[in-house]
Amino acid sequence: MLGKLARQQDPNVLVGFDHADDAGVYLIAPDQALVQTVDFFTPIVDDPYTFGQIAATNALSDVYAMGGKPLTALALVCFPEKADLEILERILAGGLSKMIEAGCTVIGGHSIRDEETKFGYSVTGLVHPKKILTNAGAKAGDSLLFTKALGTGVISTAIKKGKAEAHWIDAAVRSMTTLNKRAAEVITSGNFAVNAMTDVTGFGLIGHAREMVLASNVSIRISAGKVPLIEGALECVRAGYVPAGLKNNRDFAECVVDYEGTVPEDLRTMLFDPQTAGGLLISTPQGPQLTQALIDAGISAVQIGDVLANAKPRIRVTP
Repeated sequence: MLGKLARQQDPNVLVGFDHADDAGVYLIAPDQALVQTVDFFTPIVDDPYTFGQIAATNALSDVYAMGGKPLTALALVCFPEKADLEILERILAGGLSKMIEAGCTVIGGHSIRDEETKFGYSVTGLVHPKKILTNAGAKAGDSLLFTKALGTGVISTAIKKGKAEAHWIDAAVRSMTTLNKRAAEVITSGNFAVNAMTDVTGFGLIGHAREMVLASNVSIRISAGKVPLIEGALECVRAGYVPAGLKNNRDFAECVVDYEGTVPEDLRTMLFDPQTAGGLLISTPQGPQLTQALIDAGISAVQIGDVLANAKPRIRVTP
């Protein structure tokens, strides 16, 4: 809808919403720019403290995806008038724990009464104007790396239906409460060339990959068998625990995808799974070196594909 509105002409806007990037970037000094993002959603786990942690991790992720460092945050709260305020206190405490871990200061917020609980943050960070990482800039010959694993969407759906196994939930929660902070520190250390980066969240791996290829004017090849999956994710798909967001993602983005060879249907489905606090999708000419550096830093990372010259199909998925 923003795309239908008149563009505001401001030369200090370094990254706006033109390429569906992860956050906006605004120049405030020759060597400093603000990274700004906002995200909030309804509970996806039963425990209030864990929900707060997930919401904070998710909101912080977009700043890391731009190569920035989170600085301050404002809490956004929707909460039922007659609900137990101790629940809200636990949500806020969980969120604060992750903000403290990120070194990001919560300086306020806003709340309204709502029949359905919603929670998240508006986060502001800092980045050097010459070190911004966007979803544009991927080049033919680059390796495509991915941190974390897919599956939080289908497992969250199984949780809501009371069908998720405990070890599936534990694995999904670990993923959703792991900050992308350490990964971003390795990526932005200056030791590696990174041409483009985005975090994989609500539009799924294919949806965010689509944004990258369109912004970068390239095509990509993804090896579906190399994409890491959270334990239990395929079982959820096979049992039909598929969120509406996944179906919407597939309806929207599959038109740019061609499946080469035999890619199982359940694996095809997973590529569109909407993620919460998902991993980073990185386009780099130093795939093996950066992958190893991330692994050495204790971060799950794998090369899942490569960048090709612009051609149709824009996204090729191989077994």
